[in-house]
Amino acid sequence: MNTDLHTTREAGRRPGIALDDASTVDRIRRAIALCGRIPHTFIALLARFSIAAVFWKSGQTKVEGLAIDLIDGSFALGIPRLSDSVVALFADEYRLPLIPPEIAAPMAAFAEHLFPILLLVGLATRFSALALLGMTLVIQVFVYPGAYPTHGVWAAVLLYLIAQGPGALSLDRWIATRCARGAR
Repeated sequence: MNTDLHTTREAGRRPGIALDDASTVDRIRRAIALCGRIPHTFIALLARFSIAAVFWKSGQTKVEGLAIDLIDGSFALGIPRLSDSVVALFADEYRLPLIPPEIAAPMAAFAEHLFPILLLVGLATRFSALALLGMTLVIQVFVYPGAYPTHGVWAAVLLYLIAQGPGALSLDRWIATRCARGAR
C-alpha cells in the first residue's frame, strides 16, 4: 500500500485539493453558482442557431437556385430545385431502406430547410427539434453509423430543445404569452 496515500487517508483527507480549506470550498461553490446563472434563453438561442445551421447547410447542398448563408454572407434568391446529383447521392451512398431515393431526396431537402427556419425563429421548436432528431437517428443508423460522436452532439442539442423549449426569445414564448393574456 502506498504510504503517502495511507497517511493522507488516516489524516481524514483525500489526496489532491484540500477540500477542508474553507476558502477553496467557497470558491468552488461560487464557480458552480456562477455557472448556474447562465440563462436558459441564451443556451437555447445558441442551441437553436447552431443546430439550425448544421441542417440548413446540409440542405443547401441538395438544392440549386437558393443560396443563403448568414455566416459567410452568400445570398442568392431564386426558386429552389433539387440539385441534379442529389437523387443519385441518395441512391448510391445513402441507400435508405423502405424509402425510394426519388422520395427521400426531396423530403430531406425540404426538412433541412423548413425545420431550421422554424428553430431560428423559435416556432414549433419542440416539434422541429423532434423532427430533426428523427433525421439524425436515421442518418446515424442507416447512413453514417461511424459518425456517432457528431450525431451524439446533434442529439444532445436537439434533446435539450425538446426538454427545455426555445427560451424567451422565441415565437413560441410570444404566442404562449398572448394566449395566456387572452385566457384571463
